[in-house]
Amino acid sequence: MPPRRGRRPRLTRRGRLALLLGAVLAVAAAVTVPLLPAHDEPVAEKPRSLLVPEGWRAGQVYAAVDRSLGLPRGTARKTAMAPGTVLPLPAEADGNPEGYLFPATYPVLTATSPEVLLRFMVDTASRRFGTAAIAEGARAHGLSVYQTVIAASIVQAEADNPEDMAKVARVVHNRLARGMALQMDSTLNYALDRTTVDTTYEDTRSSSPYNTYERKGLPPTPIGNPGDQALDAVIRPADGDWLYFVTVAPGDTRFTADYAAHRENVAEFNANRSAAKQ
Repeated sequence: MPPRRGRRPRLTRRGRLALLLGAVLAVAAAVTVPLLPAHDEPVAEKPRSLLVPEGWRAGQVYAAVDRSLGLPRGTARKTAMAPGTVLPLPAEADGNPEGYLFPATYPVLTATSPEVLLRFMVDTASRRFGTAAIAEGARAHGLSVYQTVIAASIVQAEADNPEDMAKVARVVHNRLARGMALQMDSTLNYALDRTTVDTTYEDTRSSSPYNTYERKGLPPTPIGNPGDQALDAVIRPADGDWLYFVTVAPGDTRFTADYAAHRENVAEFNANRSAAKQ
């Protein structure tokens, strides 16, 4: 939000799927069966856990997959983008799995292939995002399901805590409805492949399609992988006329429809930040 600064980067473990205990049995066809030896003997290996926190970008997920499977760096990314890799993504995604590598805890075996693991992540997201409730909620706000995932990824990145998600979602909807630029630092950070609470004037002049200071509407893709709470916030936003918000201090995010009040809140944040540096 202009000139929004004040959210400290965080990764959460909320909304973790209970996949570890049930995965080998309940999703055997998706994960275990392709990994069985050619002679079809049972795999005695105990699955390891791969945690994908809410809000991680695809690049972070790829790196975690490579580490978990002991693969050379960049293997999972190359697999995801390979012409022969078929992931159950919506047509709007144009083959880009950003936003659909669902945050959860996944079982991993030594023989797990990156393609099977990535496909399972995307399939999990497609099932979670493909419910009638999500489709109806998206239509109610004039969005497609894919656009709802994009908005949820912004909410996931911008909200300082779960309680603020529905309010941030309302700001997104209010700005879209008024034809205002979203002006979200999180989208700029995605374009610049960084995480920071400081955005400069030069940053806001970027020609990137993810520069929501210059370009109106949603960015072209999600900017991370949102969890259930962020998606629910987008289809069920809080009631309010807010157009601006800034996290003045941890746990203290101020929402307002008055730009002058927002400027005062930003000044308080800047004062707090300067004091912390001394």
